[in-house]
Amino acid sequence: MPLSKLGLSPEIIKALRDRGYKEPTAIQTELIPAMMSGRDVMAGAQTGTGKTAGFVLPILQKLIQRSIPESSEAEQHILRALILVPTKELARQVEEHIQEYSFYLPLKSTVVYGGSPIAAQSKRIKTGIDILVGTPGRVLEHLEQKTLDIKGVDYFVLDEADTILDMGFIREVMRIIQFMKQKRQNIFISATLPGALKELSQELLHKPLQIEMSTMGSVAELVKQVLHPVEKEKKLELLSYLIGFRNYDQVLVFVRKKEVADEVAKELNTAGLKTAVIHGDRTSGARSRALSDFKEKKVCVLVATDIAARGLDIKNLDVVVNYDIPHVTQDFIHRVGRTGRAGRKGIAITLSSPEESIALKSVERMIGKVLQVEVIPGYAPPVEEVRKRAINKDSEKKGKTSGAFGKKKTGTTTKKRKTTKRDGFGSAPTPEKKNKKKSGRRRSRK
Repeated sequence: MPLSKLGLSPEIIKALRDRGYKEPTAIQTELIPAMMSGRDVMAGAQTGTGKTAGFVLPILQKLIQRSIPESSEAEQHILRALILVPTKELARQVEEHIQEYSFYLPLKSTVVYGGSPIAAQSKRIKTGIDILVGTPGRVLEHLEQKTLDIKGVDYFVLDEADTILDMGFIREVMRIIQFMKQKRQNIFISATLPGALKELSQELLHKPLQIEMSTMGSVAELVKQVLHPVEKEKKLELLSYLIGFRNYDQVLVFVRKKEVADEVAKELNTAGLKTAVIHGDRTSGARSRALSDFKEKKVCVLVATDIAARGLDIKNLDVVVNYDIPHVTQDFIHRVGRTGRAGRKGIAITLSSPEESIALKSVERMIGKVLQVEVIPGYAPPVEEVRKRAINKDSEKKGKTSGAFGKKKTGTTTKKRKTTKRDGFGSAPTPEKKNKKKSGRRRSRK
């Protein structure tokens, strides 16, 4: 289907063609008409399939169809669309897309997130905007300080909704909703549609159209996935070897913990590989510079934690490395989805130590296939050692029981309980005791 068939204005089509868009993706073909209908929508699709354009374009189209009064500039731009996202990086990214798609339109947008001066954000909002992108915490802060009014919002988008739930922002979201009018269009966008999100949609959405382009554990077909077994102590060495020996141009490395991210970045820089790092403890400015340097290929490697890198759109990224298996199994989908975007091929490498065998099985269960194993001589753990560890784990499982108080007794013997006077005024005397009592009475009479 050509772009012209989606009911978008010539100005929007022109902006899209400037960006190299020729035809809509599968999710855009489904999502844009669904949003144009005015109904609530819950959409799930693989990362890198164009979900952002899918919900931004129809909002732009609807906003320019509204009549704009001939008055001051601040009055002309009234906030009509609110887009909530889980992280600063994703907020900036979505705002960049809005600026690109609305280049030829008389619309204004801005972005708000924590770590940036709230006074400067308030000033931009006061000048008048049509679209606001923000993280839940900072949006709520503006509402409580009365520097933001969302009573006129007609279009409410929860982007990366599954991540917003995982990060515990649901309370902030529910508070923000209380500041909005009831009659509005709600759109939930997510890479996965877990049960918790579907339950939330039943509470907040009104008879939503559900668009699910892929199953929960699906990964883009163009992404080649490889698993390298490795000793835990040799992971850093193997990572450095893979990047250097294979001459990877640009590599995004995911780790579980912030301290591990710093350690990996330090070692790679020492090895001569220009590396930047982003995680929750880095300032907003430092994270922005790191991401910008990586996109501009000033650094070869970007090391990131899952939370910091959610929703990152890095064009032409060919290689993603899972330095370890993520805590949350669904994060594996988000990690791998950073490559193989917009129809390009990609490689997703997973470094797995024997200690991560259970987490690895959970990932393989979710994606519905066993990862292709490639052994790198000198780094893989001995086969015998892996077998022993597997046996030990199995034996540990067998030794445990489902009971709450430890191991169940296998025998059928029961311990005799002592009787007391309260047990029916004493226990019933045995025949031997009866005879002894009788004989005793007879002797006393004599």
